[in-house]
Formats: sequence, structure tokens, C-alpha cells
Amino acid sequence: MTGAGTAGERRIGVLALQGGVREHLDLLESVGVHGVRVRTPQDLAGLDGIVLPGGESSTIDRLLRIFDLTDPLREAIRAGLPTLATCAGLITLAEQIIDPAPGQQSLGILDITVQRNAFGAQVKSEEATVDTTDGPVRAAFIRAPIVTRVGSGVEVIAEHRGRVVGVRAGAVTAVAFHPELTGDALLHASLARSVERA
Repeated sequence: MTGAGTAGERRIGVLALQGGVREHLDLLESVGVHGVRVRTPQDLAGLDGIVLPGGESSTIDRLLRIFDLTDPLREAIRAGLPTLATCAGLITLAEQIIDPAPGQQSLGILDITVQRNAFGAQVKSEEATVDTTDGPVRAAFIRAPIVTRVGSGVEVIAEHRGRVVGVRAGAVTAVAFHPELTGDALLHASLARSVERA
């Protein structure tokens, strides 16, 4: 369900430059929220929340700059737009990236340091149930990052194999895994509730 919403309907955007956009839109629909694709700065207008999907973080960074989305997206999230970021989205929000791709930048929203591909190559991908402060989530780890440093004001909400894989700061939740690939809507439901409270 994409496109214009009805009057008064909550609208959550999904950054639609790369990654599992359709899966996130489907999960938003499953929790009763209208999902819209975000490709331009104009698409940010009127949103009640946003999802930053997984994919290749350096490619997402490059496309954000190509589509002039970097600054508008950063400003919207810093202004309090409820946000859910998964896998590469976590990297995109980090203040510091360990071993970034050449020229790779981030939005610097979260006071954290992340390490790309910390769980190994794609052949080492796995599914696992991860306990979060919101409840258990069935998660897919695909070349997943980890959080190696958590700054002040950032709460750890999930760990896996002794590593930090989920954080929250204010209205921003970021996880190292893909709940959308397993069809687990818990975090999308949490985002929808935060939008309703806003």
C-alpha cells in the first residue's frame, strides 16, 4: 500500500534508494500504517516516521548525496522524526564507522561506533531470535554490523552472541539485523506506536 494517504492517516516513509523496501512497506501495512516510498527531499514532507532499510551502506550513502537527501534526512531525524533503521540503516545513522568504504560518510545521528560486516561474509548469514527491550524478534543477520561503542544518551536494546546489535536514542531505534526478511513486525509496531504518541 503506497501512494497518497487519506486525511488524518499516519504516514511512515521507507527510504527507497536500495534494499528491502517492499518488505518494510508490507510490514508497515501489517501493523495498520500507511507506508510511502521516499526518494526525494520532497517525499519527506508530512511524514510521521521513517524506516531506513538494509542494503549496502556505502551505496546508500552515495545515493543519498546524489538525490540531495543527506541534509534533509539528517535534519528531519534530528528534529525528532520517529525512525527505525535496520542493518545498513544502523551504519548510516552512526557517528563513526570502523573501516568505511573509500569516501563513505554517515549522517552522524547516533553517538555510536559501528563495525561493518562484523558477523562475517554472506555465507555466514543466519536467522536467530533476538531478545530486545521491546520483546523477542526473529531476525536475519546478513553481513551484519555490530555496535562497538555506545555514547551517552544511547540505550542498548539488543545483544546477540555477546555483541550489541540494537540501540535507541530518543525517537531513533537502530538494529544490526533484518526483521523484515523474517516477517517479524514487532519493531515496526513499536515505531507505529511511537508515531501515534507523537
